[in-house]
Amino acid sequence: MIAKHKGEIPVVVLLLPFLAGIGGGFLYPGTNTLFALIALAILSLLFIGLNLWHTPLKVYKIRWLGGVLIFPILFLLGLFITTSHNELNNPDHFSKNPSQQLAVVITSEPKVKDNLVRFTADIRQSVASGQFTKSSGTILITIKDELAKNLFYGEELLIPAKYAPVDPPFNPGEFNYKKYLANKNVYYQAFLYPGQYKVITAGQANPVIAYAIRTRQNLVDKLKRNMQDTTAIAVASTLILGYKADLSNEVLQAYSKTGTIHILSVSGGHVAIIYLLLGWALGFMNNYKRGKVFKAILIIALIWAYALLTGFSPAVCRAAAMLSLVISGKTYSRYINSLNLLAASAFALLLYDPFLLTDVGFQLSYLAVGGLVVFQPMVYKWFTFKNGIADKLWLACSISIAAQVITFPLSAYYFHQFPVYFLVSNLLIIIPVSIIMYSGLLLLMLPQIPYVSKALGYVLEHSILLMNKALGIIEHSPYASMNKIWLSKPEYLLLYAIIVLAFYFLYDKRKWFIMAALSCTLLFSISISLKKFHADNTNSATFLNLRKHTAIVFKNGNNGVVLSDLPENDKNFQYAVQPCLDSSRITNYKVYPLNTDIKTSYLLKQGNLIAFQNKNLLLLNDAEKTQSIPQLLKIDYLYLSDNSVIDTSMFKNKMLIIGGSNSDKYINSLLPIIRKTHQQYYVLKRNKSLNMASKPYK
Repeated sequence: MIAKHKGEIPVVVLLLPFLAGIGGGFLYPGTNTLFALIALAILSLLFIGLNLWHTPLKVYKIRWLGGVLIFPILFLLGLFITTSHNELNNPDHFSKNPSQQLAVVITSEPKVKDNLVRFTADIRQSVASGQFTKSSGTILITIKDELAKNLFYGEELLIPAKYAPVDPPFNPGEFNYKKYLANKNVYYQAFLYPGQYKVITAGQANPVIAYAIRTRQNLVDKLKRNMQDTTAIAVASTLILGYKADLSNEVLQAYSKTGTIHILSVSGGHVAIIYLLLGWALGFMNNYKRGKVFKAILIIALIWAYALLTGFSPAVCRAAAMLSLVISGKTYSRYINSLNLLAASAFALLLYDPFLLTDVGFQLSYLAVGGLVVFQPMVYKWFTFKNGIADKLWLACSISIAAQVITFPLSAYYFHQFPVYFLVSNLLIIIPVSIIMYSGLLLLMLPQIPYVSKALGYVLEHSILLMNKALGIIEHSPYASMNKIWLSKPEYLLLYAIIVLAFYFLYDKRKWFIMAALSCTLLFSISISLKKFHADNTNSATFLNLRKHTAIVFKNGNNGVVLSDLPENDKNFQYAVQPCLDSSRITNYKVYPLNTDIKTSYLLKQGNLIAFQNKNLLLLNDAEKTQSIPQLLKIDYLYLSDNSVIDTSMFKNKMLIIGGSNSDKYINSLLPIIRKTHQQYYVLKRNKSLNMASKPYK
């Protein structure tokens, strides 16, 4: 459904300056909120005054005046709520006041992983010299303590004021956890050990959310009592309740590579199933006077209760807000344009929390629904089937195509892959997901009944296992996914321009649409080609920061050698080294242990000595081997790791690279000596990786 005139979608048009204002708040977070508020108040009063006294002022003839005012008002509103929502702009933020201790309240459900307990907490008070001062802000806390597994949402803790800014990504292509947390208004983190925290009291946070978390945990326990397979339990908990704590990376990868990851994020489809179930169960109320109104109120209340139970994810909130408006309109026989409903729900959510705009789930959710509203009817018209089953099958295909096409550029930008068989996968899971949702909801809503609950658990478990098995076959099929897609921001914006222009051409058949689409395609192709040419003609050595480990990536065009003490299947390798290889366009590479001799056309390693592109690198991690290096050999780089014992006379005329595997004590003792010799040096620990780029090879 494409609007032929902006008058059909006024809420969409008005949403645009509001979004621009939020974007301005992110680009300029230090904007003076008082100035924005004063300007917003002046323009708002002027707008209200013109509407009240337009007749005596004779401004009704100037029809564009209202639009001129409403757009900057909405822009300033978005700017004001974003800058005021930013915790760093609060004068009482805990980072601005020195203190010895902090009184914090747990504001998220603690997650346990690898013997670590992690949660976010709101700062309530700072303690300095025994004096309590009101403070604000959010902090990410990680505790390595068995007893911390008993912590619960709403408990107040007293912790030492030992915190640090969240680390930025240190290596090329690495996930930007600092930006991810900043988009959630979290800028600092603390790491605690046993005895460093004290529980003061409980029940200090929202009691409704606390009740929802307890209820969800009880429901997860009920799934565990009636199911056996741990993977099936994890998928059921995630799919029905939005509880992702027990989901393994292997399961996530399987769903991601088959284009079905969306079902593991409780979203519009799940809420729609709840709505259909409630509509059927409460259908009898239509026969009573005012029954439709009470039915609508009850369904809306239950949908928002389900949204609360699943953690108020952006996708669920969007679906709940949209369905609330749809139900209200249907109850009073009103028609509202679907795009207006979508825009209204986005406006309401962003007014509550403008930082939702940076959430990937929020972006993908709204793009997918927007694609379904605008593009799906066009795709559906491509083919016509007289057979009812074929028609319904094509309807499902058109929904999947529209959603996948509109979300592809953004998902490729964030996740660097594209599921080739997404259409087959999504068609395959329609029936299993329906069975899983209905049997799971029935199991959770009914009390524990002998045989009945076990039977429902059996159906639920085996439906999930069957679906996982089918998706596993698709995942391991040839060319199941296109990986290592690394797009720049201009490139993914060009992709969106191509998609939108192409669809508009199919809708309107205007020549300039296809010409503009082809121009964008040409620019996109040039950008991709230039990147590939540069990657294929670049040589470099990159010293990665892996904290307690070592990894050096040698690149020769699209070939590479990885020298590391980590195996390729290690999670640290997958987190830091693999993204470096992929973002550098290294397609052919081999991983070697640190003590292995290597001989290739572009790299030679013998013992601890490495020759690469006319440069010699000496790895200093074993004193005995170091003594065997010929003293007359020219060394360009010294790489120090594992607190190696070295002769400082070797520092002369060399670039020193101090690896992240060295201890702080070792580095602090070494730096004064290095500075005295006036040598160039680089410390990898808590710093970005070092790239030793050389000239293009011939």
